[in-house]
Amino acid sequence: MIEEKMTSPAENKFYNVNKEDEDLFITRAKEGDTNAFEILYRNNVSRVYSICLRISSDKRLAEELTQDVFVKAWEKLKFFRGESLLSTWLFRIAVNTSLLEKRKRKRWFARFKNFSDLLNFDKKVFISLSTSIDLDKAIAYLPEKARLVFILHDIEGYRHDEISELLSVKSGTTKAQLHRARKLLRKAIEK
Repeated sequence: MIEEKMTSPAENKFYNVNKEDEDLFITRAKEGDTNAFEILYRNNVSRVYSICLRISSDKRLAEELTQDVFVKAWEKLKFFRGESLLSTWLFRIAVNTSLLEKRKRKRWFARFKNFSDLLNFDKKVFISLSTSIDLDKAIAYLPEKARLVFILHDIEGYRHDEISELLSVKSGTTKAQLHRARKLLRKAIEK
C-alpha cells in the first residue's frame, strides 16, 4: 500500500517538478504507478499540510488530514481531468477534508456547550488576557470563512480569483472576508 512508503510532511524532501514532468507522473500514477504518485505526493505534501494545519490548528490532526487528502487523491486520481493544476485540485480536497472534519468536531463539541457555559470560557477574553499573542492562535480564533480566505491569500499567496474558484464563492466575497480577517487580527494584536 502506498502509505507505507510515504513520509510525514515534516520528513518530506521537496521535489521541484515542472509541468511537463508533472503531467507524465499524473498519467503514470493514474495507471497505478505508486512511485509516480509518491513524487506527486512529495511535491505537494508540505503545502497541503500547511493548509490542513491552518484550518485545524492542531498538528496531529493536520497530519491525519494530510494523509486523508492523499488517500482520497489516490482513489480519485482517475477523475482528475487536468483542467486545473494538480496542486489546485489537491488544495480543494484539503480544504473540503479539513472543513468536513472541523464540522464533525464542532457537532461533537456542541454536546458539551452547557459545560463550557458553566466555566464561562470566552475565547475573546482569552485572547485579550494573553500577554504575548501568538499569531497562529489569533488566526485560529478568526471566523471560519475569514480564516480560510486569510490563509489562502496572505499566507499561501493565492489570488482572489483562485480563492473564489477553490471555495466556490464570488471574488468580492473573498475580498470582504480578507478585510474582515485582517481587521479582527489587528484588534487581537492591539489588545
